[in-house]
Amino acid sequence: MDTKLVVADFEDWREAVAEAIAVLEGDGVVALPTETVYGLAADAFNAEAVARVFEVKERPSFDPLIVHIGHKRDLDLVAKVPEELEEVVDELVEAHWPGPLTLVLPKREDVPDLVTSGLGTVAVRLSAHEVMRAVAREIPIAAPSANRFGRISPTSAQAVMEELGGKIPLVIDGGACRDGLESTIVAPEMTEKGPILRLLRPGPIPKEELRKIAKVVKPKRSKEDHVEAPGQIESHYAPATPLVVVERPEDFIPEEGLRYGLLSYRGEGKGSLMEATEWAHTEVMSPGKGKLAEGAVRLFYCLRSLDAAGVDVIVAEAVSETGVGVAMMDRLRRAAAGSKK
Repeated sequence: MDTKLVVADFEDWREAVAEAIAVLEGDGVVALPTETVYGLAADAFNAEAVARVFEVKERPSFDPLIVHIGHKRDLDLVAKVPEELEEVVDELVEAHWPGPLTLVLPKREDVPDLVTSGLGTVAVRLSAHEVMRAVAREIPIAAPSANRFGRISPTSAQAVMEELGGKIPLVIDGGACRDGLESTIVAPEMTEKGPILRLLRPGPIPKEELRKIAKVVKPKRSKEDHVEAPGQIESHYAPATPLVVVERPEDFIPEEGLRYGLLSYRGEGKGSLMEATEWAHTEVMSPGKGKLAEGAVRLFYCLRSLDAAGVDVIVAEAVSETGVGVAMMDRLRRAAAGSKK
């Protein structure tokens, strides 16, 4: 299969949207940009097309998908908001949609079970990217990240082509992703003491922001627990090259004869490993600045560069687990677990 790449630039992005809708209406799948990562999209109400998403990604059927909608009012098309949660859901929607926040809520009956992996809940979000939002206005979209399952998420159209070129008919190039990490996922619940937000996946919207609306609780999970939302599998976001996360510089002891690549936070300062050995390749997420937001945007790009560099081991410096740093460390730890499989 030849994969067509269409650039959705300032002047003709609506033409790109029309091409994407034509593929989706023909039961096909297409890679679309969002502000987080690129997604592999199918008509959310077309079980056959959704099955194609799982097939192309080699994704297990127990890992549910996110449904993207085009308007805030479209939430009612796919989810049922319990009356006692209407106020907190309204606050979340008003504060963070469009944006990188996914809500897990009871699903409508006509959402295919394949989308939700048989769960009674559905994950929903309204993207801030004009291309994804324009497509979703016409067709609600089921879309995980546009890469092979368990591998590094794509934050550019070129990364999608490297992952899925020849497997899908169309990739819409909407530029580099603004946030660079998958959305924050929360499940609102009502308790005797009031509403809480169960944090199922950390992302660009940190818990500090969510706490302004309701108490945030991180559920304790065991390996036996079923997957409630995307991104909960222990090994995920992984390069093919073995990856280790070094929490403290003194913990890194290089082995003779191995070629190491370094994923550095800012390339200098406290916690830096730049002088720890002679690195075969280095990538710096936030050069000299140490800004978590910049590091988040560059994380997957830098991991891809290191994975392609031909090193034997990728060594990743830990970052501060504050704000979006929580999500960055979540991805790095899952990537390390996945690279050892």
